[in-house]
Amino acid sequence: MLTIGQLAKYVGVSTKTIRVYHAKGLLPEPDRDSSGYRRYGAEAVVDLLRIRTLAEAGVPLATIRNLGAGQELAAALQQIDDDLTDRIRGLEATQARLRELASGDVQLLPAEVDVHLRGLAELGFSAQWVAMERDLWIIVFATYPETGDELFRDQAGALAEPALRELYLEYDRARDLEPDDPTLVDLADRIVAASIERYGSDLPGQAIDPNLPQLLQNTVNASSPAWQRLDQLIRRRLG
Repeated sequence: MLTIGQLAKYVGVSTKTIRVYHAKGLLPEPDRDSSGYRRYGAEAVVDLLRIRTLAEAGVPLATIRNLGAGQELAAALQQIDDDLTDRIRGLEATQARLRELASGDVQLLPAEVDVHLRGLAELGFSAQWVAMERDLWIIVFATYPETGDELFRDQAGALAEPALRELYLEYDRARDLEPDDPTLVDLADRIVAASIERYGSDLPGQAIDPNLPQLLQNTVNASSPAWQRLDQLIRRRLG
């Protein structure tokens, strides 16, 4: 027979916790023996271990007190087990994100987009362009993930064509030009011609949300006065 202190130590809780369980009706409180001590048997050890395990699993004490027996108890324990499994998966996902943050390798985009972005420098694009592209893709996939897949496939296909890839590269190099540089006019003409030939009047993603291309273009324009001027020239020719 165990004292309350021995019971607490054996199960791994405090004596205060045991008294709380007594007060809430979860664990029967034995009578005192002739020496004035309350003595607990093996059944109390089993009951206390059950209560502690359920409480650690996040089950409210009121729910623990009202758990039935037999099949009802088994079904309740299975539901608790399922809920705990979901919580563990959530915690594992959170742990994975914490480790990504610690390593500086946060996965914000689909793997194929990350591979695409890493390959842009090898194609001749500037670091500023790659950083801007990353920001744009984050905006797209955060707001319209399905549209993001469509737009990504389109751009990857365009960069696979040498003539279109060169237009992208010229757009990149135009970043530091003066807004009144005459080469912007010629570049705008060639971009418009290539866009009409490739898309006609339907830009990719526009059918799903007409505001998306404008949102992306505004982000680009904010990076360079020359790009803002280039956008104006292109709009006049397309308008």
